[in-house]
Amino acid sequence: MAQRAKLGPDNELLIDGYAVSVVYFRAGYEPGHYHSQKEWDARLLIERSQAIKSPSIHYHLAGTKKVQQALARPGAIEMFLGEASKIEAVKEIFTGLYSLDFDEFGDQAIQMALDAPERFVLKPQREGGGNNIYGKEIRDAILKMKDSRERTAWILMERINPPLSTGYIVRPGGPDIPELVDLVSELGIFGVIIGDSTKIYSNRQVGHMLRTKVSTANEGGVAAGLGALDSPYLID
Repeated sequence: MAQRAKLGPDNELLIDGYAVSVVYFRAGYEPGHYHSQKEWDARLLIERSQAIKSPSIHYHLAGTKKVQQALARPGAIEMFLGEASKIEAVKEIFTGLYSLDFDEFGDQAIQMALDAPERFVLKPQREGGGNNIYGKEIRDAILKMKDSRERTAWILMERINPPLSTGYIVRPGGPDIPELVDLVSELGIFGVIIGDSTKIYSNRQVGHMLRTKVSTANEGGVAAGLGALDSPYLID
């Protein structure tokens, strides 16, 4: 991109002279994906263009833990939703999210984590698995960084304890007779939103994905061999 892409006279994204209408980011979700200034320059070029970005930097940042924590603050949701019923419906699915900033609230969150680390998950501004900290390791991490600026890059979240179910995980290369195990599931909803600075043209739900893993697994899941893709069974 850094060598072959440029902007046209109307900010269209051109690669080897051909206009690009949609850019899908398979990578670029964490600093380690940007190995040099060339990658940052390419990202900026894409963001400045008229091409549809999936996601744009705005939606990319909206999905970070810090923004989630900011939206959970009292009065934040009310800035975006006017109907009381919608506000309450959104708040019902919030769990406790606490910043570790250098202020009164951050210090309170630090103390909560030290007093009862098993109640929380410590999360960085990263996508994907393998980055979170659980259990007694939270106390060790907090003690190591509580006096440094590094702590502000993390979010403390109350741990969600989903209902258990029992079942069999059938995977390629697994045992001939799968073991009956305790499972937990996570339902993800796929959405599409298209808009510009003045108007939302489409904002809708387009699908879902249910991932189920053994209940003892903190991190990992399907790719790590601890879970599988599942299907929801809806009941009244």
